[in-house]
Amino acid sequence: MKTLTKTCITAAVAALLTFSGLVSTSRADSTVYEKTLKSTAWVLAKTGGETSSGTGVLVDAEKKLLVTNFHVVGDARAAVIFFADLSEGKPQVERTHYLKNVKKLGIRGRVIAIDRKRDLALIELDKIPAGVTAISLSTDGIGPGEDVQSIGNPGSTDALWVYTSGTVRSVYQKQFRTGAGEHDFKVVETQSPINSGDSGGPVVNNQGELVAISQAIAPKARLVSYSVDISEVKEFLNGPWKLAPIPADELLKKTELEFTTHESGHYEVKFGEKDYGNQSVFMTKEVEYYERADVRKVWSLAAKLNSAPSVETTMKLLAQNGQTKIGAWSIERTESGEYLVIYTVKIDATATPDAVKSTMQYVAKLTNVSKKDLIPQESIQNASETLDSWLK
Repeated sequence: MKTLTKTCITAAVAALLTFSGLVSTSRADSTVYEKTLKSTAWVLAKTGGETSSGTGVLVDAEKKLLVTNFHVVGDARAAVIFFADLSEGKPQVERTHYLKNVKKLGIRGRVIAIDRKRDLALIELDKIPAGVTAISLSTDGIGPGEDVQSIGNPGSTDALWVYTSGTVRSVYQKQFRTGAGEHDFKVVETQSPINSGDSGGPVVNNQGELVAISQAIAPKARLVSYSVDISEVKEFLNGPWKLAPIPADELLKKTELEFTTHESGHYEVKFGEKDYGNQSVFMTKEVEYYERADVRKVWSLAAKLNSAPSVETTMKLLAQNGQTKIGAWSIERTESGEYLVIYTVKIDATATPDAVKSTMQYVAKLTNVSKKDLIPQESIQNASETLDSWLK
């Protein structure tokens, strides 16, 4: 029988300890996954005429509040939420299982607040299924070199509730742009992949506490992902919630004004001859914003001129700008050298339908009355016919 040397015994013990550590780590990761899964949701929303798919995490069971990314819900103000359907403790991961059982498993959600700057959105749920729990929020956050784990619903695979792990590279303030707009928040930069569909999902520490919300990848770097730090999530939840603007077409329906979609994508309301002289008023489809200020532009074209307005006309327009209640006149030159006289109002994007209706009526009436006094009659043309020339 061959005698083991001291060196061999030491190596064997080291290997055994290493294997034991791997098993321990594996079990710990599995426990964190099972714990986090109870708070993680699949989020579906209709935005831009298409269905958007992402992830969310329940942060308040009593108030039934779920956090996700703003870019997951976009302009949608309703969402369908699924939590994992467990069988013997294991989640059903096939998407078709949930879509076929939407009446049983689907939960209606209402987008009640957004923060474009942080790329966060808050969804209020109709109900919380049995077994679903709110995630614990980390007190101290996370730092470089620490492990992170996450769950998401990547569109690149056929499975839901997909597990990912990685390491924190850095935590810092970052300003950048995505398709959802300009962002400025403390990011947790990790060495772990985030795919389309993972956005809005929980990033947790080894105790299963929420330390960040998955947000985006670095397009020019390998295995570099950005998440919204827990400090930003807490400020969002504890601060004054900003109402999410209603999509423009839904808003106009509630005003009970008849409108059409112009070929430019914006919305047109044509007011009658009696009070408004068949004046067309337009409203932008998209919301303009700066940080927490959201506005919509409402405008009407008074005239298209072949030459620059006279000094007298310009001075009258400037004088009216000081007298009008809302909005202002502007003169814009097109690429073809024509001059457009436009009256524009920027209205709060969260304004009520009644306020929007009153604003559009005001713009129509003021433009119709003013163009008779300010603009040569032979220069007045239909706004719908000339919209494209100044939108280009």
